[in-house]
Amino acid sequence: MRPLQTDFSDNIQSAPILPEYPRPTMVRDSYLNLNGLWEYAVCREDTAPRQYDGQILVPFSPECALSGVRHTLTPDETLWYRRMLPPICLSGHERLLLHFGAADQTAQVFVNRYSAGAHTGGYLPFTLDITDFMHVGENELTVRIKDVTDASWHSRGKQSLHPRGMFYTAQSGLWQTVWAEVVPDNHITQIEYFPDYDHSRIGIRAHTRQSVKMTCTIAQPNKQPHSFLGMTGETLWIALPNFRSWSPEDPYLYPVAIQTETDRVTGYFAMRKCDIQTDHAGIRRFFLNGKPYFQAGVLDQGYWPESLYTAPSDAALAADISRMKDLGFNMLRKHAKIEPERFYYHCDRLGMLVWQDMVNGGSPYKHWFVTYLATLLNWCHIPYHDGKAHRKLLSRTDLEGHTEFLQELEETVLFLRNHPCIVAWVPFNEGWGQFDALKAADRIRELDPSRLIDHASGWFDQKGGDIASLHYYFLTLPCRPEQKRALALTEFGGYSCQIPNHSACDKIYGYKTFQTTEALTRGYAKLIEKTILPAVRKGIGATVYTQLSDVEEETNGIYTYDRKICKLDAQTVRRLNQALKDAVTHNPNMPKSRIPPA
Repeated sequence: MRPLQTDFSDNIQSAPILPEYPRPTMVRDSYLNLNGLWEYAVCREDTAPRQYDGQILVPFSPECALSGVRHTLTPDETLWYRRMLPPICLSGHERLLLHFGAADQTAQVFVNRYSAGAHTGGYLPFTLDITDFMHVGENELTVRIKDVTDASWHSRGKQSLHPRGMFYTAQSGLWQTVWAEVVPDNHITQIEYFPDYDHSRIGIRAHTRQSVKMTCTIAQPNKQPHSFLGMTGETLWIALPNFRSWSPEDPYLYPVAIQTETDRVTGYFAMRKCDIQTDHAGIRRFFLNGKPYFQAGVLDQGYWPESLYTAPSDAALAADISRMKDLGFNMLRKHAKIEPERFYYHCDRLGMLVWQDMVNGGSPYKHWFVTYLATLLNWCHIPYHDGKAHRKLLSRTDLEGHTEFLQELEETVLFLRNHPCIVAWVPFNEGWGQFDALKAADRIRELDPSRLIDHASGWFDQKGGDIASLHYYFLTLPCRPEQKRALALTEFGGYSCQIPNHSACDKIYGYKTFQTTEALTRGYAKLIEKTILPAVRKGIGATVYTQLSDVEEETNGIYTYDRKICKLDAQTVRRLNQALKDAVTHNPNMPKSRIPPA
């Protein structure tokens, strides 16, 4: 694979590594960032090594260039990390929390050679209270990692030990920020926000070990901050007359401070409502804040050439979002991956809707079935049930995998539901490890009734959720509006164009190939004008173009893998996105019958 690099990793060794506060929804005044150089070793045994192999730059996985290691961890290997914690002075009423943004796949954490805790699941954060393992002076922190990637039923997203086509290089280990913070014994552990758009109020609930009095202070535009009293563990409802709505066009966030006698955190919330209603033409449409709103989206894999799953900098995360906004897109479908929380914070503050996939797992996929035959079944409108009798074809016979997936589904919703950018949950994609999608949708609805659910993206539709979800790469695009659900084209396009010196592989993968960016732009415009726009007028209310950037063999990105070249003419993309939006909002200045001129 050809080495590529974005501009965001220049001089990375001379700067702090991802120093930004990693949890923007619940901020304390100080914290200890533990990113940087750690010792590492790759072993065949599970016992701690006597000698380490060298240094690794955390939080970049050992497989990627920025880590300085470039070793692919195999299922029979164990990855060890080691570093010393600086002296931390704790009073008798304080605790030391150790946070891991994500560790792929199973992590065992040791402090001064004592086991402090473990976690399985490569995509979600976890926290350990390590107070009782600390002693005066420096303390040794070691982490043991095992990762079987796609050799088991664990969640793995698009990672593969044998990458090709639409599946990419596997990664392992610590791939998000590691950090620590000192907190009081009875500290705030969680804050929940419940925007009630229809009744102009916000519900706020802070959690502590023991219920105590709290003061909630909200800053409002053109007003003095207002403070409200309540108790932790209880929902405090606060009226917000004449509130300011959040939208991609006006992403207003309300700053919040929660104060108890011993603890103080700050965060934010937003007032917005995304639902499905019937428009004046009798079509079920996506609405945002009470008005029809077309969601023009892009599939976002979240891969980087020099650092795989980890963006090389915080600015790199924000830049991807800003690039898509500049092209007229207002939605990203975060595909088969959970990002660090700062990604969603940037979507919140910049104004970008997010459809969040759950991370897929299961045994090896039968692509002849879930890709090729499924496309034909979908085109012929032949239903397929995802119950017990058919789990072998959908790679979900393992009961442990069922339990783990549902647990991670719940953890994902609880982790991200405070972010106003997220408007839809997507539990399954194209049958990859799919099982009982209706039950998964019901569980999501219990946890978060405020958002939409695309229960089976692409095909293997079980007629549940809020969205009839279509993928279109071949054959013809079906467009059959339904009585209850809204129609969404949740993947389409995938048009490929390889740019010399900006592509990672000689072999390319895509759904239609063009030799020049001019030809690619013409093909994209024809697709939108002749196929997508007529379908939007008939009922499709959201679209997701494949994809934001190239990834390895996939050269079907709007941007090259190194983010240095936009392969589509920007003005053309903006014009076409506006035409799609106008087709739903029925701008009186926009003729329905044609695309606005270039």
